Amino acid sequence: MAEPAWPGGARSAACLTFDLDADEVWLAEQPSAARRPGLLSQGEYGPRVAVPLVLDLLRRYEVHATFFVPGRVAERYPHAVGSVLEAGHEIAHHGYTHRPPAALTAHEEEEELLRGLAALRATHGVTARGYRAPSWDVSAHTVELLHRHGLSYASNLMADIRPYRHPGTDVVELPVHWTLDDAAHFWFAQTSFSRTIATNEAAGAIWAAEAAGIDRLGGLCVHTFHPQVIGRPGRLELLERIVAAAAQDDAIWTATAWEIADWARERT
Repeated sequence: MAEPAWPGGARSAACLTFDLDADEVWLAEQPSAARRPGLLSQGEYGPRVAVPLVLDLLRRYEVHATFFVPGRVAERYPHAVGSVLEAGHEIAHHGYTHRPPAALTAHEEEEELLRGLAALRATHGVTARGYRAPSWDVSAHTVELLHRHGLSYASNLMADIRPYRHPGTDVVELPVHWTLDDAAHFWFAQTSFSRTIATNEAAGAIWAAEAAGIDRLGGLCVHTFHPQVIGRPGRLELLERIVAAAAQDDAIWTATAWEIADWARERT
């Protein structure tokens, strides 16, 4: 595989992303969850406790990240989203509700896209340039809708380890993978107690191996975190190791999703 010329002669690139789902991850698909404060409290922990902790960690290492935010989260938790902006991080689109596009009609998906864009503009004056689908579960219409409505990049697919442009569009894809998603290792579903929550050591070893492999191949490592998951007290040290590595290795270009997509657009 040919080595891309990353900015500054870097060997590879890294992007730290956070999906700020809060309680919307349950409310979107289970309206009855509104009557279950215990369930929703897991999500409320994100904007209430985890976001300030994550922002402090990023500040200490002078690393900028991208936060993907559903429109309804921006409306319900404006202070948390505002604090992300004030800290200099990118806010990107993560739907209006947290309903995956693959479960919607084409009309419903477009409505979700437009309502999400409008909510981010109305609450925080943000014109989102990038999009991540809830659960990465895009439809056959998603890329065309993003192109039609002027979004510049997406971060949903797993077909590569380098940015690539979707044919016939200006939309740059920043590839992801479940290996580098915290929910795949730490998510706990109350409907089944058979799933064991991973230890930091187990998840950290998987992340380190994947990041090292991407680095050797000169690719882009996109970490996907959720504040309510990675921001638990016992996991912050694990997150700090990731952030520190991104900040301290001069051979890895660490940037926001928009910065990486903008750089890649003329090279893909």
